[in-house]
Amino acid sequence: MQRNPQLGEDGQLRHLLSIDGLPRDVLVNILDTARSFVSVTEREVKKVPLLRGKSVFNVFFEPSTRTRTTFEIAAKRLSADVINLNVATSSQTKGESLLDTVANLAAMQADMFVVRHASSGAPYLIARHLSQDIHVINAGDGRHAHPTQGLLDVYTIRHFKEDFTKLTVAIVGDLMHSRVARSEIHALTTLGVPEVRVIGPKTLIPPDVQKLGVHVHHDMARGLRGADVVMMLRLQNERMNGALLPSAQEYFKTYGLTPERLLLAKPDAIVMHPGPMNRGVEIDSAVADGRQSVILPQVTFGIAVRMAVMAILAGGG
Repeated sequence: MQRNPQLGEDGQLRHLLSIDGLPRDVLVNILDTARSFVSVTEREVKKVPLLRGKSVFNVFFEPSTRTRTTFEIAAKRLSADVINLNVATSSQTKGESLLDTVANLAAMQADMFVVRHASSGAPYLIARHLSQDIHVINAGDGRHAHPTQGLLDVYTIRHFKEDFTKLTVAIVGDLMHSRVARSEIHALTTLGVPEVRVIGPKTLIPPDVQKLGVHVHHDMARGLRGADVVMMLRLQNERMNGALLPSAQEYFKTYGLTPERLLLAKPDAIVMHPGPMNRGVEIDSAVADGRQSVILPQVTFGIAVRMAVMAILAGGG
């Protein structure tokens, strides 16, 4: 059997490229380590020395202010030296290949790469061509995966709901183009969630998504009924080719999360969104800012989860 490229021969995490294929104990270790870092983020001095002297390169071939910023904060709180590179506007535009770019950065004594790329599989390619002591974290590749977002989402669910084995989780919206949804589904099923539902129009649900162990609903009311967690996904207009939807207004009318629709879920259901939100398209402002929303805690927990991943990769977790 082929060894998971993310794990060393000792079974320890070497890279975080995807949640798919990672054992449950590895995911639980990340979540438990993140819990210890949440307290760090609440201190007056928000720093620990675990990555002192290490260099973390944020290499973004695709723009993302929120993800890059949280990785930067996480690395700095671990006392790492952080170098941010928006490669989309530099060497790649001059014709340098992806691997040449990474090789040059590695020659600058990089210890860890946080990589976002528009092409699925790019972080795997980079990890294969680096020496054993350099670690790679996938910060989103094409439509494939966004593992730290998936992890921070399940951390948020565990924080508010505690026991994964009793939950019904509904994921609503543009699954076709969402790397977050794939990472989320892999994490939820690995951690023992008995029912994961996906809800959306046929044009935005991948035809083979049931193979991931989810129940597909095209009717919002049926999909939301009795849910403990409602995860809304952003409409990824930048990745859509052709007219997959009649209009944003029509989409909201059928699949937007309104206070009335939220009543179909359990009274203590939590509402999540990986951001950035399109208010009035995926979610009503009254819900986004309401008492059941945990959208801002997701962002806070995201820093602790990314600290945990970096610390574990560097041998400090």
